[in-house]
Amino acid sequence: MRAYERLLDYVRVYTTSDPESGTHPSAAREFDLAHKLVEELKALGVEDARVDEHCYVYGSLPATPGCEEKPALGLIAHMDTAPDASGADIKARIVEYTGGDILLNGEKGIYLRETDYESLKRNHGKHLIVTDGTTLLGADDKAGVAEILTAAEILLTQGGNHATLKIGFTPDEEIGRGADKFDIQGFGADYAYTADGGTVGEIEYENFNAASACVTFHGLNIHPGSAKDKMVNSQYIAMEYQSLLPTAQKPEYTEGYEGFIHLTDMRGEVENSQLRYIIRDHDMAKFQEKKRLMTAAADFLNDKYGPGTVEIALRDSYFNMREKIEPCMEIVDRAKRAMALAGMNPREVPVRGGTDGARLSYEGLPCPNLCTGGENYHGRFEYIPVEDMEQCVKMLVNILRMQ
Repeated sequence: MRAYERLLDYVRVYTTSDPESGTHPSAAREFDLAHKLVEELKALGVEDARVDEHCYVYGSLPATPGCEEKPALGLIAHMDTAPDASGADIKARIVEYTGGDILLNGEKGIYLRETDYESLKRNHGKHLIVTDGTTLLGADDKAGVAEILTAAEILLTQGGNHATLKIGFTPDEEIGRGADKFDIQGFGADYAYTADGGTVGEIEYENFNAASACVTFHGLNIHPGSAKDKMVNSQYIAMEYQSLLPTAQKPEYTEGYEGFIHLTDMRGEVENSQLRYIIRDHDMAKFQEKKRLMTAAADFLNDKYGPGTVEIALRDSYFNMREKIEPCMEIVDRAKRAMALAGMNPREVPVRGGTDGARLSYEGLPCPNLCTGGENYHGRFEYIPVEDMEQCVKMLVNILRMQ
């Protein structure tokens, strides 16, 4: 089976993770794909394929004779999709792209427009997997899952020398918990790659330092007819809090190595309101300063309105993996050689986001991130070229066979 065929199958399975949940996995529906993948791995001949109680899928291919002493290599992807757009009832199809705009949904008048998405211009003549414009596609990261399984199938059916391969599929990466219960010791790889990137040719080993913040505001509700000097509207305090944060550090004003503070959602009424943020920066000092600013804003409002009016809960998610990858840059070089052999132009780019590999690198498993070919992740205009998926499979096979 080809990678794109697997992807079309996997996106039918609803696996959106739930940031409000405290369970592992965050949504029981993630097990649906996990069990499906275990059965597929076993059918390919991966006898030790299994899923644990936390929805992590593991399996391995033993080294071919003569390669047993070579370092064991891991390939990792995540099964969940982002909660930023609907991941239910995905209607994916393939279009042959000859340029211009793509009509995704005639009934709703939804187009994927070349003027809005520059990446389309480099994909003329390719076959693009798109949605109907009402959901995300889920190529992030079901394309990575599909490409890893296809690479494993090629090794099993076509032969060729290779070191031990360890396969891992994780839940909850999109909500920053993908590495929480990952069994690094049991996984058994000496180093690994996450297949969780985008445009063909990109390899990433620098990512954001990341944290989340939940800011809660407490007020007092009184009938508005008798509210003078009594009512305290938590929604106004929440808006005041947001106004204290630096405007230039919103994501819509940043690029490259510039970090941001991003308001992801808000809810409120007079008595209680809540703002949720994500904080990102490649530079650790600037990252810590952003968290300090947010705490200082809360302290200022508590001084103004009274202790306990504002509560802020900060939680670190992951850190920049660069310092953990630099001592073993040979794994980056290996991936770049494999990319070139697959016809790609290798490019090192900083991730304006994060991957499971960032956490895993800090916990002792060096894990750069590789391209999967997808574009416009986390939104309704996500797409992936079939031809780019095939290139990514070749890249993975090259990495595995490389001596």
